[in-house]
Amino acid sequence: MSTFKSSRPAVLELAGRYREIVTELESKHTLKGAETQEQLEEAEKILFTEMCEICLWGNATDLSLLTNLSYEDIQKLQGSEARKASEKNILVNDLGKAFATLTAAQRAGKKERRVDIVLDNAGFELFVDLILAGYLIAAGLATTVVLHPKSIPWFVSDVLPADFVALLSALAAPQNFYGTLSEEDKNAGKEPSPLSETEDANLQFLFQSWSQMHAEGQLMLRPNDFWTAAGSYWRLPKSEPELYDDLKESELVIFKGDLNYRKLTADVRSLPAIIDVSL
Repeated sequence: MSTFKSSRPAVLELAGRYREIVTELESKHTLKGAETQEQLEEAEKILFTEMCEICLWGNATDLSLLTNLSYEDIQKLQGSEARKASEKNILVNDLGKAFATLTAAQRAGKKERRVDIVLDNAGFELFVDLILAGYLIAAGLATTVVLHPKSIPWFVSDVLPADFVALLSALAAPQNFYGTLSEEDKNAGKEPSPLSETEDANLQFLFQSWSQMHAEGQLMLRPNDFWTAAGSYWRLPKSEPELYDDLKESELVIFKGDLNYRKLTADVRSLPAIIDVSL
């Protein structure tokens, strides 16, 4: 939660963007500037790609991976311009295939269309995971998003169910959350910087949106001991057949983070640290 608080500029940027997009989608079920069906589909694909890339680079705030960077450097890693500059670091990009899969299910009129996200880190990364989940539901690309947190603490900042509650609690009273200084900041003589009325409203919009989705069963948490078990994921069909069969019901499963990537590939090859998310 401390690193989430330090990510305030990016949180506020994304909160405003999310509110604008979701409000537009829910009111008109379309996107601004798209006059023809072809333009609409292209705009939807661009928006999908942007949302996924926001989610992709969310782990840039994992301080354990950025020990040599200053707070100012970390903030620079979270803006929209930084996302565009980082596109060259994506080794394999199948977002087009992912979008085609989701839109095909939507056009086929499938009543239940699910996306699963096997989570990585808490804090800001969980925040961008929820940004993506909320967008997928609001855009009609998914009817349900299932989040898979760890059931026990595993690595330093892995998501537990309690982290989801803590994040929503912070968004429920954002002025209080951002207005409360840590002891370290107090000792450093820092003063609290209140949110503007718009910033406060945008964050509370997120709380209302995600809380409603969760209450209505569109946004679910489903921990499983398998995510912290030894062994690679090729063991899944035999070691956890119920989880395996459940995941096969999903249109798209997103595995996030270095640990999941290594377990998916059985860690057969040493990979550069830039690989942080696998779709």
